[in-house]
Amino acid sequence: MAQPAVASVRPAEGHRLLLEFDNGESRQLDVKPYIRGSWYGRLADPAYFSTAHVVDGGRTVAWADGQDIAPHELYELSVSV
Repeated sequence: MAQPAVASVRPAEGHRLLLEFDNGESRQLDVKPYIRGSWYGRLADPAYFSTAHVVDGGRTVAWADGQDIAPHELYELSVSV
């Protein structure tokens, strides 16, 4: 089964992403486990975290300087809301 594409993303408090997929599902991903080191550590800044946007035609989500999350993790590690 093909993985659904991300239709939209909305950064939320607590370093969460609210994701809408092209199959109609609404899911939430906790990004806190990714926030470590100098590269992904930048996501700790709420202003920077808010730059999350959909890239690659819905394949994944990225931030202003290119940090991203593996496409399968966006779906598999998120929970329905």
